[in-house]
Amino acid sequence: MTDLPFDSAHLDRLAEAAVKTGVNLQPGQDLIITAPVEALPLVRRIVAVAYRAGAGLVTPLLSDGQCAIARYENANDDSFDKAADWLYQGMAKAYEGNAARMAIVGEDPMLLSECDPAKVARAGKANSIAYKPALEKISTFQINWTIVSYPTVAWAKRMFPELDDTAAVKKLADAIFSASRVDTPDPVAAWAEHNATLHAKARWLNDERFSALHFTGPGTDLTVGLADDHEWHGGASMAQNGVTCNPNMPTEEVFTTPHAVRINGTVRATKPLSHQGSLIENIEMTFKDGQAIEARATRGEAVLQELIKTDPGANRLGEVALVPHRSPISDSGLLFFNTLFDENAACHIALGQCYSKCFLNGASLSEEEIAEKGGNTSMIHVDWMIGGPQTDIDGIRADGTRVAVFRNGGWV
Repeated sequence: MTDLPFDSAHLDRLAEAAVKTGVNLQPGQDLIITAPVEALPLVRRIVAVAYRAGAGLVTPLLSDGQCAIARYENANDDSFDKAADWLYQGMAKAYEGNAARMAIVGEDPMLLSECDPAKVARAGKANSIAYKPALEKISTFQINWTIVSYPTVAWAKRMFPELDDTAAVKKLADAIFSASRVDTPDPVAAWAEHNATLHAKARWLNDERFSALHFTGPGTDLTVGLADDHEWHGGASMAQNGVTCNPNMPTEEVFTTPHAVRINGTVRATKPLSHQGSLIENIEMTFKDGQAIEARATRGEAVLQELIKTDPGANRLGEVALVPHRSPISDSGLLFFNTLFDENAACHIALGQCYSKCFLNGASLSEEEIAEKGGNTSMIHVDWMIGGPQTDIDGIRADGTRVAVFRNGGWV
């Protein structure tokens, strides 16, 4: 398609919001962009906006789904234990020099669903190991970064298989623009108002200083102990380089770090998880002393089992996030098969790496100090959704008293 099947003015606004509100690019700052090749219309707009905002150097890195499939169809077996470590080392060096990071997502969420799950897992593990030097700069919030989306044909057709390509892309585009608040006359102002709401929720939770959260719902009876000196965040946050950015566009969550060994009970997913091109449905996990001792799924269980074996921290939690069921993304009634969107339709938890910024004075803490406070360490960070209209959450104080936080999927 050469002509965009949606209002290009909204794409212009998304580019402006991504640069000015999402990553909040500073004059003279370099920017690294990763994107699927199909997202070039947005990439080109973002590059132009970034240079008008005074960017130093903008470097786009494009990926292609068909090239990824070609690897699984044709590569030698040892290929799946390799990754482009030289590329990630270069990215890490750029971030050490204060380059900003922007990811544009839009890949086919089921791209690798027909590929050998063992090879997918091996390639994913190799990539996680290679990516670690760069990921640490992001997960510890040393730089300003953001993630935005572009409506590709492959993604749109996964969501709306009954529609032709043009209609499917238009419907997905409308959903992206609405969730990203760029279908308003002034997206920057809309984001400022939304951030204020999320900040108010985070402040309330920080004032309460709960020691744990108790989730109940269909198939769920889970107590999530919270890390010592944890801190709740939501919306725009200041990175260690002093730049305030919105890491996720869209976002509806307030989130913090659970304690790696204080998770107990059983939890059932309320939405499918799209992970590395495979769909994992109806996840159920049982935790004891922080560790997932049982993990099941009705679809994609082999991928799930490989995921939690990635490293010793992969079967523990690194994030817990609260999202009301009546959020704009949930109200859309759409399943995006994309964690950026689906996690913002429901409360969720994440297996793997914690965020160091979710501690009081987190920027000054060493890895050892974070671990002592209960922060988890892993090469992965994978969110999956556990909230819905029947979700109740109680906050538990250190003395055991309880405070209602959510009832019937909404803030009390």
